[in-house]
Amino acid sequence: MKDNYNKQQTEDDNLTPQQDRLPEHRKFRHFTSLPSSILTWFEQNLHGFVTVCDESGTIIYVSSSIEHFLGYSTEEVLGSKWFKKISSKNTEHIKQMLYSSPSRTQTFYATIQDIKGNDVHTENIVAQFVCENNERYFAVSTKDITDKKEAEEVMIRSEKMSIAGQLAAGIAHEIRNPMTSLKGFLQLLQAGVNHKEEYYKIMIDEIEKMESITSELLFISKPMTNSKEWENLPELINDVMTLLQQQASLKNISISQEGSDRLDVNCDRSQIKQVLINILKNAIEAMDDPGTITIHYYVVDQMVVIDIIDEGPGVPDDIIHRLGEPFFTTKPSGTGLGIMITKQILNRHNGDLTIMHNKKWGSTFRMTLPWSET
Repeated sequence: MKDNYNKQQTEDDNLTPQQDRLPEHRKFRHFTSLPSSILTWFEQNLHGFVTVCDESGTIIYVSSSIEHFLGYSTEEVLGSKWFKKISSKNTEHIKQMLYSSPSRTQTFYATIQDIKGNDVHTENIVAQFVCENNERYFAVSTKDITDKKEAEEVMIRSEKMSIAGQLAAGIAHEIRNPMTSLKGFLQLLQAGVNHKEEYYKIMIDEIEKMESITSELLFISKPMTNSKEWENLPELINDVMTLLQQQASLKNISISQEGSDRLDVNCDRSQIKQVLINILKNAIEAMDDPGTITIHYYVVDQMVVIDIIDEGPGVPDDIIHRLGEPFFTTKPSGTGLGIMITKQILNRHNGDLTIMHNKKWGSTFRMTLPWSET
């Protein structure tokens, strides 16, 4: 039996090109030559839906699978503008992204309302085509990622609560110092000392310091948003430094920043803060000895680059490629989710994370985000 199989196999392998060809009536040389019933089945069972828009943004084609995902019939969608179905907070950034790079396939994330008014989180891959008549068209493949996004948000909330717990001792100490000062000044005022105006100013400064710390602590407990605005990067970095300064001080680590005072990025404020917290906290924990963490930000080739440079022992070569894997961690009490979440957030912003060895010691965590002058 085995010999017969081997013989048949050898004969099959030795077929000439002419013998191996399908009969002409069994060939479909082009996708459009497939029977209409097969094409209809493809359209109805796509893992998402496909649209084609002209240069003005008018939808001129949509696959029938849109009815399964959003509840709209093709007739209801054809002739409408694509940006009418997307959250207005996303549209300007998406338009700018599409028209600034006409030759590149791009990915963007957007929230679309279905026929019942429910939000559907989507991932969209867009390609541009210029046809014979020099007219430009956009082909978009849209996938529903609502379940994936909800799972990610659960992980992010878990990681944020873990961070809040780890920072609690340092934050309590940071708040207790101003409280001690306030108590002392109130006692002096009760005793009727002079220089009241000077004391009032110091007391207000201490209260504002506590407000700043508690505001950043409350940020950790808030749900992640999904709204991109133009944000001042140095301000975001200052907010995060306020939250982590005490943890750094306990290890005699100073944090400095270098870059333009006015550098704006189009981003979701809460998400990029989460990224900065994750990376800066890792840098602090990596350093066993006193030293400096430098946050250096600048623009290269229309990308904002943020380098967080520590003076720790550096990431070993054999594990540097594994950072970002779910639940992989080098810390006894770590979850392994911080770097993974950071990469996901940057990916949603069309950015990236690169981890590098420094020449002398330590590591550099390099984040990139798209940038345009405002």
